[in-house]
Amino acid sequence: MNFYRCLICCDVYMGQEKPSNCPYCGAKDRYLVNASEWVDENSGINTLSELSKRNLEEALQLEINNTPFYRDAMSKSRDIELQSVFKYLSKIEAEHASTIRKILKCELPIPEKGREVAKDNDIENLKAAHIREKAAAAFYKKAAVDAAEPRVKKVFTALSEIESDHVTLEEKLLKER
Repeated sequence: MNFYRCLICCDVYMGQEKPSNCPYCGAKDRYLVNASEWVDENSGINTLSELSKRNLEEALQLEINNTPFYRDAMSKSRDIELQSVFKYLSKIEAEHASTIRKILKCELPIPEKGREVAKDNDIENLKAAHIREKAAAAFYKKAAVDAAEPRVKKVFTALSEIESDHVTLEEKLLKER
């Protein structure tokens, strides 16, 4: 049995082989290292630039808004596959919020009113998810460029890649329906 630790969310995975993505936050396998080699990069952050702090706070609110949206979409869907997709996305977004919170060393905010509510229609929820994920991927890509701190740059880069994977998934699901 092998133990791998994610450089983004810091969670541990146990398995025979390294997975292609972190099962907790969705980061690509290049962010998974042998647990014995892992170093807590968050502990080295003493101060954040104002821009990084603002971007992290915006990212945290975005993830906090998306988590209950996906949970609500899951509960309203009658399609087993989409229920699974929405549940998966809700868990990933919650993990992203937790990751960002660790960097900011803050409490989790509450979702913005109305941003957490899904429609009663799967297609509308997939379209809304697609818009959210595209915006997140673009924002994270820019935030990675803007970040002064290596840890923040790494996290935003990984989040941009993860959200881009979600965009691809949603495009596939929209074409199938």
